[in-house]
Amino acid sequence: MKIVLTDAKTVFDELVTPAPLRELGEVDEYGLLKYDDVAEKIADADVVVVNKTILDSYTLRLAKKLKYIGLFATGYNNIDIKYCREHGITVCNAGSYSTNAVAQHTFALILEAFNNTSGYNKYVQDGMWKRSPTFSPFVYPLNELAGKTLGIVGLGAIGTAVAKIANAFEMRVIGCNRSEKRVEGVENVSFDELLRQSDIVTVHCPLNADSKEMFNRDAFAKMKPTALFVNTARGGVVSERDLYFALQNNLIGAAALDTLCVEPMEEDCILMNAKNCIITPHIAWAPVETRQRLIDIVVNNIRNFYSGTPTNVVS
Repeated sequence: MKIVLTDAKTVFDELVTPAPLRELGEVDEYGLLKYDDVAEKIADADVVVVNKTILDSYTLRLAKKLKYIGLFATGYNNIDIKYCREHGITVCNAGSYSTNAVAQHTFALILEAFNNTSGYNKYVQDGMWKRSPTFSPFVYPLNELAGKTLGIVGLGAIGTAVAKIANAFEMRVIGCNRSEKRVEGVENVSFDELLRQSDIVTVHCPLNADSKEMFNRDAFAKMKPTALFVNTARGGVVSERDLYFALQNNLIGAAALDTLCVEPMEEDCILMNAKNCIITPHIAWAPVETRQRLIDIVVNNIRNFYSGTPTNVVS
């Protein structure tokens, strides 16, 4: 079969390669195709595998042989599902491959905010510890997680994994979900109660019409002025302008983000200069083991489709 990768650069490097896909057929690998170039490059493909490339009626119009689209992702908002159904194209995603990785990164951000390891490392590297009159210079405040209240918005696989870690830290864990869900060690509360009670609010819900900009000025105003806001879900669940306002005006204490509304970050992104704001470049999902697991799921999805037992079908 002819397999085309449209944005391989977003998944592969020298540690994780597309070699398993080459066992399935001929692979055309493109690092990062521009929107206007996609249609021509996939015109003779049997299978197209993408991460964030937009596959709509324009980019798919020449792909007359195409029967299958695979995703290097769980989300599929970049795929025109209606068009695919009308043209007999099966779409399969890669669900639950990054649960542990994203939960781990969520706590990496939380721990950085509470322990300020990067700040203390810079203090040492700048030679300041050598000149300190005490063996433990209290340059930045440190706080314990034990006893703090963690509010989890979205109790799916990732939210549940985050709750388990929080319980290990002896935190109080509260949560809310669009449909009521019971998770061990988590107390269900309303969204407003979660905002009011939490020392840390962490988001793990999908981006949809209900969640778009759910974290706005009104939501931040309900949070504790010392609260930490963490987002490793989707940038669109936050109004970035309102988050900037909340940080600058001390409505909340700090923010730690791995996703933005536009990625890569825009030159004039308002959060670039926000105070008490940690930003990482959408890397929570990207440990080596996680990406290898992702490739294995994608390869198995293709094999299962061609054997007549498709898995992880979204259309």
